[in-house]
Amino acid sequence: MRILVLNPNTSPEMTALVMRVLAPLTPTDVELRPATGRFGARYISSRSAGAIAGHAVLDAYAEHGGECDAVYLACFGDPGLMALKELASVPVVGMAEAACRQAAEHGGRFSIVTGGERWGPILTEFVASLGLGANLAAVETVAPTGGDIASDPEGSIALLTQACRRTVERDGAGAVILGGAGLAGLAERVQPHVDVPVICSTKAGFAAVLEAARNPSPKPPAGDLALPASVASTGLSDALARILGQGDIRPPWAMPA
Repeated sequence: MRILVLNPNTSPEMTALVMRVLAPLTPTDVELRPATGRFGARYISSRSAGAIAGHAVLDAYAEHGGECDAVYLACFGDPGLMALKELASVPVVGMAEAACRQAAEHGGRFSIVTGGERWGPILTEFVASLGLGANLAAVETVAPTGGDIASDPEGSIALLTQACRRTVERDGAGAVILGGAGLAGLAERVQPHVDVPVICSTKAGFAAVLEAARNPSPKPPAGDLALPASVASTGLSDALARILGQGDIRPPWAMPA
């Protein structure tokens, strides 16, 4: 079974960090295929960067997803998630989507702690789009971006711990998500200092994509998230233009039954 691990941040170092965290969690019958965004921001930390990343996600899937059985959108905020679910014929799981659903199951009300001060309203809107707005206690942001935290994880533990404890005490969160590829693997370092579950978004998303790959839901034949009708395009990569023109990346014999 092959899983495409798609990082629309254009930082290969970020992709490598995610792969290091996932390696010991990967079953022996699963092959991970990493892909890094071909264009866009080195680290996504704004609405404009996220909009560009949504295109980069589709571009990367078109280039690398043809032989994969599932796609893990390994970027908190899940840029382009619904478009990728529409375009892909295999299961697609977003890091933030999976982490939020797991957190809601853990504690009902949950908070998100992440790097980058612009993420508050962006993630509040995202959680609401999942139907979990009533479960969100708070989005607690710290000044360093996720990219900065990835560059200095040791120096970020105390800051992240303080943010987690603050939102538990102030907002009554029953679980806290450490959100972002740049924070991958840090939840276990923070957990001993926080009295509620601290969820690593990278690991939560990976568990969800493994489950989706082993038990895929049928692709809708019509309506929302069905494969889009073929359409001509201009200025896209050859691979992405081909999908939009043909309606799917996979040949008929490779399509799920």
